[in-house]
Amino acid sequence: MLAPLFAGQTVQAASDNGVRRIIALEWLPLEMLFALGVTPLAAADTHDYQLWVKDSPIPHGVVDVGKRSEPNLEYIAELQPDLILYTQGFGPREAQLHAIAPSMVFNFSDEQGQPLQTVRAGIVALAEKLGRLEAAHTHLAWFDRQLVEAHAQLASYRRQPLLVFSMIDERHAVILGNKSLFGGVMQKLAIENAWQGENSFWGTATVGIERLATLPATRAICLDHGDEAARARIAATPVWQAIPFVRQNALRTVPAVWLFGATLSALRFCRMLQQLEKQW
Repeated sequence: MLAPLFAGQTVQAASDNGVRRIIALEWLPLEMLFALGVTPLAAADTHDYQLWVKDSPIPHGVVDVGKRSEPNLEYIAELQPDLILYTQGFGPREAQLHAIAPSMVFNFSDEQGQPLQTVRAGIVALAEKLGRLEAAHTHLAWFDRQLVEAHAQLASYRRQPLLVFSMIDERHAVILGNKSLFGGVMQKLAIENAWQGENSFWGTATVGIERLATLPATRAICLDHGDEAARARIAATPVWQAIPFVRQNALRTVPAVWLFGATLSALRFCRMLQQLEKQW
């Protein structure tokens, strides 16, 4: 069983250069802070974070500064942050943030489609900024050990390809490909991804539900994100009932895991696979 390394040990950011008041405007750098044992002053979209990232709740007292796409910049300025963390290509313009306080940008992936490698580098860079490099090395070593242990425990998944997806609406699904965070984890675990089609920069493919019916026999995992009513309507349709993994009772629905996170999200995905292993 996997467990967060720093559970119960998050602390207010502190470093030799006085960075204490940190605001995370996107969940990727927020998760990196938690991996380093750091609690920010404020974060964006905390309500939806609790829906998607339930295993690492935001500590009490962290201020909400609005939506990730449109945070309240005036309120952020009033909080007088020492450092603002954001994700490339998401949310306010860089110039707007730099006008308020020193800011640091993070990427989810790179041109080669390597999210795991990219977020590891991001954790080290953030640790250097905060004077917590030892915490970063400890966390990443623990992360690597967890993947090695999971590889040994999940041999049964190597008998058949695995499809991981989430419903967007009653007609579309988003599938996680090899260039996604979880696709990278599956490669580390030697689990074949059933989706070998197109991948966006984020490692995903948006497809019509009828496309799922064209896939060969596979195990499938659907990530729930509070869309039970929509999924119930979909389940009653002939197209859904024609999908091979539905007909073969090879579909499992699990609580949401954040698709665009860092190492903690990757390990939550591993834990979910472990919990499901005996339910197929």
